[in-house]
Amino acid sequence: MSALLELSGINTYYGQMHILQDVSLKIGEGELVSLLGGNASGKSTTLKTILGIVPARTGNVRFGGEDVTARRTSYRIGRGMAIVPENRRLFAPMTVLENLEMGAYLQGDGMKEGLERVYSLFPIVYERRQQLAGTLSGGEQQMVAMRRALMSRPKLLLMDEPSMGLAPILVERSFEIIQQVHASGVAMLVVEQNANMALSIADRGYVLSTGRLVLEGAAKELLAHEDLRKAYLGR
Repeated sequence: MSALLELSGINTYYGQMHILQDVSLKIGEGELVSLLGGNASGKSTTLKTILGIVPARTGNVRFGGEDVTARRTSYRIGRGMAIVPENRRLFAPMTVLENLEMGAYLQGDGMKEGLERVYSLFPIVYERRQQLAGTLSGGEQQMVAMRRALMSRPKLLLMDEPSMGLAPILVERSFEIIQQVHASGVAMLVVEQNANMALSIADRGYVLSTGRLVLEGAAKELLAHEDLRKAYLGR
């Protein structure tokens, strides 16, 4: 499987604070990969480095075979990256439809087709299209945030803590939707603290600890790994 995204020897800093330390990972075309770790492990910084929000001081980011290390975030998004950020971050005073349109600003004439695709896949979004995003439940906001990201027709969808703030039953629904999106052929990197849930749907996984990758492998192998079970699965 060819690599859609490849990080090689990434070192990222906040000022003098060394956050990511020699991080290397790959995501193949159409692959679902989970990035696991506790608080302050560097998971969100990894996403920000992939998007170019926080530049890598050393190392390389390649996307679709192109070195994008020095490219702006807008360029990377235009090339096919999209993100569902932590806590959804919808535009609360705007309607669901207006939020979706914001996700398709690069599509131009393709916006109508994108909306029809989202509505056909997820009819509930159509039902809520004129409702203000700020009045939706947490689970509904998560659904809209995912659909907004999909409006740009990404090759790679980044998800930052999709289970955060959701009731257990909504967490299960959220991961069912992630599987549905993945089945449509979109490559995904899912950043999560819920290791059991994330690995249950992933092809492969990586584990970060204080900015370093300490484990990687097939999802089934990681689920059975004794150190991971003790640290993240409570067993």
